Amino acid sequence: MSRRPRARSYVAESSSSSSSGSGDLGNFNERVLVLVFRYMNWDLQTLCQTASVSKRLRALAKRLLWRELCAHRAPRMVAMLSEGVSSTWLGDGWQALAKLLLYCCGCRSTRNFELTRPTPGHLQKTNRFSKTSGRSFLAKQCRDDLLFVCDPCEHPIEDKEDDLGVYRGVFRGFMRSKTRAVLIGRQVQLEERVRCPYCGARVWSMTNARLVPKSAARRLGSRDGMLEYFVCVNGHLHGSCWLVPLSSDEDEEDDDDGDGDDDDDDDDGGDDDLGTASQGADPGVGMSSREVVWDGPTG
Repeated sequence: MSRRPRARSYVAESSSSSSSGSGDLGNFNERVLVLVFRYMNWDLQTLCQTASVSKRLRALAKRLLWRELCAHRAPRMVAMLSEGVSSTWLGDGWQALAKLLLYCCGCRSTRNFELTRPTPGHLQKTNRFSKTSGRSFLAKQCRDDLLFVCDPCEHPIEDKEDDLGVYRGVFRGFMRSKTRAVLIGRQVQLEERVRCPYCGARVWSMTNARLVPKSAARRLGSRDGMLEYFVCVNGHLHGSCWLVPLSSDEDEEDDDDGDGDDDDDDDDGGDDDLGTASQGADPGVGMSSREVVWDGPTG
């Protein structure tokens, strides 16, 4: 119980000494700070509190700590997302990726998906992101893109027999992706009232773009017309669906999208079972790509 306050105390002292010391001392303090967070299993609440201590630590969190947290939570996924991608995008996107890994954004009504009331977001202890699942969300002409999508987070709804499923994902190198090229080629308009819950950017509705393949509903355990998802200009995906209760026979069937293209297995490093996230902080849904500290109470 007494070790975490000492770690936070060291964080403040480290920031003070780094601001007045040499560059070598600053680098030394950064390395020690990373070791402290590794020892604490990258406790999310402490990281958020650290980023709020000073502008220097806020910049350090944006440049280094969020990246290290992502690599700790999903090492294989992060390695594949980083491969051949501009370091500029990664430098600006680590905090949004960290939120995407750990946070279910909930759901609000949209033009194509109606709810009686909004469903709030929340931290998830564990989740699995898979490029095999991601392929089921890609139109046939976009199957060369690399997309990771998580299993849907199930939310029981009082007035519905079906549970609400909320899911999210991320593209590698979205600026060069075929999905983006198709959206621009079709002159699909960006949504006016929906923003990415992970970076705050504007989004395209894949439903309005007619780029939702039937394999997406099968992968989720839903039906055609019972789902919607959006992709933002930075390549983050978020969506919702109605999950159809499975019979015992259906539950035993292989989760295949039926197009012969989805033949990856879990041994190629494409799938990641994420570690346990700290439940000490509620990040809220208002974090934009310019913010580091997640909104909401921290204690």
